[in-house]
Amino acid sequence: MKVSRNDAKDYARENMKGIWAAALNPFNNDGSLNEAGLRSNIRHWVDDLQIQGLFIAGKQGEFFSMSLDERKRNLEIAVDESGDTARTIMSCSDQNFDTVIELAQHAENIGADFIVVHTPVLHFIDDQDDTVFNYYNEICNRTSLGVAMWSHPDSGYLMSPQLCARVAEIPNIVAIKYSVPRPMYAELTKLAGDRILVSTASEDDWLDNIEELGWQLYLCSSPPYLLQTRADRRMHEYTQLAFAGEFEKARAVRDSLDPVRQALKSTRPGGKPQAHQKYWQQLLGQAGGPVRPPLLQLTDAEKEATRDAFENCGLRL
Repeated sequence: MKVSRNDAKDYARENMKGIWAAALNPFNNDGSLNEAGLRSNIRHWVDDLQIQGLFIAGKQGEFFSMSLDERKRNLEIAVDESGDTARTIMSCSDQNFDTVIELAQHAENIGADFIVVHTPVLHFIDDQDDTVFNYYNEICNRTSLGVAMWSHPDSGYLMSPQLCARVAEIPNIVAIKYSVPRPMYAELTKLAGDRILVSTASEDDWLDNIEELGWQLYLCSSPPYLLQTRADRRMHEYTQLAFAGEFEKARAVRDSLDPVRQALKSTRPGGKPQAHQKYWQQLLGQAGGPVRPPLLQLTDAEKEATRDAFENCGLRL
């Protein structure tokens, strides 16, 4: 335990800053977790790209295909490899409540900084608000770590800004990854931005959200390590310019990455986001590898189209 439950909000305000990335998990050809590859990726992200926080074992990490022991090992590697250089937020999301708690307690025991838990699937309940509040309250009562909410359409509903603000009253609710339209997260920032850190995964809106909403945290997706290399850290550069209030310069740097964004978006096959991003990682020299069932692998033609776009996007290696 790094801080008490009642100090979690202050700890988050001080330590959840800058660019945080959601880690893809590299797997070997036999489907096992590529531990050496994951460690190498983390060191590159933290040391070379200066990514300040890592979101571990989320949807992009294919947690749904991993055993409980594998998920625990995933968290352990991230804490061990990031050390004191980067912060960690561990995804404990699961439909089984006992699994959520077991992962949360494991994260706390190994020295993680925060956990994130997405809303439960509640297709069978018409009015979810009280149930969702109770869900997060029960989790927060069983860990001293700061907890981030995560609301997205996959749950079959979205938390309203008003419900998020209500949950934000819980002492160790510290943030939210709010995968919703911009008017909704802008409203939540006004309602509860003094109590929790509001963020969304859209890199397209990151600069605008710093300038217009006063955000300090990008939480998080894969662009921080797909749009950047050791020799080309333009996302980091425009973020630092924005934090310094130099928004015109920041916009120029941000916009210069449009060819890279377009190369990624134009070659991404429907239904294969992890496979496509892992192949892009390999083109960058990072560990990628196959996805696990039930996800689909890229075809040879999809790889060729991605490789051609990558080679012509202007990203400096």
